Amino acid sequence: MKLKKSFFEHDVVTEVARNLIGKKLCTNINQEYCAGIIVETEAYSHLEKACHAFMSRRTQRTDTLFMDGGTNYVYLCYGIHKLFNIVTNKEGTAEAVLIRAVEPVEGVEVMMKRRGTSKFDANLTSGPGKLTQAMGIDLTHNKTDLDSDEIWIEPGDKVTNDMIETSPRIGVSYALEDALLPWRYTLKNNKWVSKGNNKYDFKLNS
Repeated sequence: MKLKKSFFEHDVVTEVARNLIGKKLCTNINQEYCAGIIVETEAYSHLEKACHAFMSRRTQRTDTLFMDGGTNYVYLCYGIHKLFNIVTNKEGTAEAVLIRAVEPVEGVEVMMKRRGTSKFDANLTSGPGKLTQAMGIDLTHNKTDLDSDEIWIEPGDKVTNDMIETSPRIGVSYALEDALLPWRYTLKNNKWVSKGNNKYDFKLNS
């Protein structure tokens, strides 16, 4: 059973990001099915500096962010990694959730083939660029509907609030004080959660 569109149209992006922990991300691309439990997410909003559409800046790149909740936003990071996000809120409000890591549960051999590895370990999908490669998600899926036969999300596992940790987002020090927002959500003690720098050496003015 796929999550309904209303799940992604919620007007608080951090709530969507938190509630996606434990849900099951599924893909059926080139007739190869894969699925993983979402264990790490990050929230982004036009109201804060880490968002591509900060101050509602609409460009060719950010146009997807202004679409309605449940739209796939896939973009190229550093010219290498394809990152998979889910647009939230209503059309015209630029907000999205980045899916940073999943725990593989189905189609593991397909994931390993796509990643070019024979090892089934946390390196397989513990990061946003890794999981898109493993699950077959690429730039052609940008602006597509999440409620499709290629990419969708199912209810997955039940996760309670005490099973979720919050922390600053990874790699957004350019956002200054907004980099400190605790908008990263992870499943506690899960080995598939990504590693990265979310410690910042600047000091805010008091």
